[in-house]
Amino acid sequence: MKKIFEKLGIHAILIFVSLLSIFPFIWLISTSLKGNAENIFAYPPQIIPEHFTLASYVGVWKRVDFIAYFVNSIIVAGATVGLNLILSALAAYPLARMHFWGKKTAFFAVLATIMVPFQAIMLPVYLITLKLNLVDSVNNFMGYLGLVMPFAVSAFGIFLMRQAFLTIPKEMEEAAIVDGCNVLQVFFKVLMPMVKPSLAVLAIFTFIGSWGEFLWPSIVLTKESMYTLPVGVNNLQGMFSSNWRFIAAGSILATIPIIIFFLAMQKYFISGENEGAVKG
Repeated sequence: MKKIFEKLGIHAILIFVSLLSIFPFIWLISTSLKGNAENIFAYPPQIIPEHFTLASYVGVWKRVDFIAYFVNSIIVAGATVGLNLILSALAAYPLARMHFWGKKTAFFAVLATIMVPFQAIMLPVYLITLKLNLVDSVNNFMGYLGLVMPFAVSAFGIFLMRQAFLTIPKEMEEAAIVDGCNVLQVFFKVLMPMVKPSLAVLAIFTFIGSWGEFLWPSIVLTKESMYTLPVGVNNLQGMFSSNWRFIAAGSILATIPIIIFFLAMQKYFISGENEGAVKG
């Protein structure tokens, strides 16, 4: 009986924390579906709208170039995810499999960069970006490069992929080499397919981070046609004098791709997280 009460208490706490975490998202959905006559800041908050309407979604779609913002975010997030998967795996492979002088020092140096926030190095990165002409004032392609390159690889990605490679028996590589594979063939045809769960985890975290990135695009972008969704949605605040219904609708629309991407990768997520937790 005591164990039952303990489990009930734990579940009650978890449910309460979950509701607290999801409440802002529920409030956003509720606000986006309310008409102009309803008070969105009423206390206690009224979650269920009296009159459901999609006017805010239609208004956002018509009054801003939402499709352009969406396409820009897809290009930037897709390129960032692709580069992270390739570069993180390439950097992690020698740290996991090869023996060379200073390997541990190099690995710990990479891990140490996790403690350095991007804001601390933002100014030198911005100056480098300007010097290399990686800004949208040159052309759109360079603008995309300026958004992607500072996040093309991450210490977390290298660490996660290293841990994944460590779980693969060395006999797999030796068998592939005996069959005539060279190092690149072993890497791409043998190892990479075996670490798909970890690649999926890295893809999810990278996509969420890139999709929601606001600070860097708002600094380097000068043309509205190059705005990503977070910058474009923030632009709604000035355009409509803080029309929170439009801002809520834009935020919900910007969240949908993240949910779709996560659901598409969900089957790999748990196994990939566990895979990265094995071996040190």
